[in-house]
Amino acid sequence: MSPMSRVSRAPVLSLALVVGAALSTSACGGGEEAEPVQDPPTGMAAAGGGSDLVDLLRAGEPVFGVFSGPKTPEQGALMASETDADFILYSMESGPFDVAGMEAYLGGMREAGGADVLSRLPVVLRVPPIEDVEAARGQVDSALPTGIGGIVFPHAARPDQAAASAVLLPGSWPQDPGGDQVNILIVEDHEGIENVREIMATPGLSVVFAGPGDLRRAYEGDMEQVEAAIQTVLAACKEFEVVCGVTAGVDDIGDRLEQGFGMIIVTEPEAVAAGMAAAGRTE
Repeated sequence: MSPMSRVSRAPVLSLALVVGAALSTSACGGGEEAEPVQDPPTGMAAAGGGSDLVDLLRAGEPVFGVFSGPKTPEQGALMASETDADFILYSMESGPFDVAGMEAYLGGMREAGGADVLSRLPVVLRVPPIEDVEAARGQVDSALPTGIGGIVFPHAARPDQAAASAVLLPGSWPQDPGGDQVNILIVEDHEGIENVREIMATPGLSVVFAGPGDLRRAYEGDMEQVEAAIQTVLAACKEFEVVCGVTAGVDDIGDRLEQGFGMIIVTEPEAVAAGMAAAGRTE
């Protein structure tokens, strides 16, 4: 994940105006009842369908994800045929925001895995950090009709960004108890760690990740500080009863599960089986 660019004052003010109403309802905010936020993205209805991922999260089961690999139809077909993971992380955080390319990847998945493959193996899309809510709305709105299972918002550093994610994805679980998509934030900067409790107090978040890769850069490779930051995110997740995520490999996935992480993106394919076994999800 690339470091978050410096946010200008104008986008921050725009974001604060759009989501200020949502913030007033958070556990750390006060004030009068807010005006309704804007309508949800038009793609919400088209995204529909059930999700095994949300069913597992709703049941309190740990879940495991893998990175998408090359963004081609052939790779999509390979993933649909071979992975035992619960979901796929597809990133458009940097580079062109190529929805057509993602649709081709999903098409490869459907061709190999059948029409219901995105219910059994949903794809969650990592978008650029929220800097301007209307730009983010356009990206989310263009991506949801493809059938993806949720949105990952990286570099969540402030509570207004967390509130914006809830505005942009109002049909996600548990914000919508019957929702079949996930709203995932990644906390991976100094500012995010400092504000993590305020971020976590936002109603309706599905998962909040501690991002080890960018935290390593933020703390200049000091792994004691990185681990302390990860544990800070985990403690806040537990306090506010939000599923906590992290990346892990074969050597540490069992430890991460014991610590209480409920969503893990594996750094090596073998870690899926190791995680399933440690979580007692083997048949």
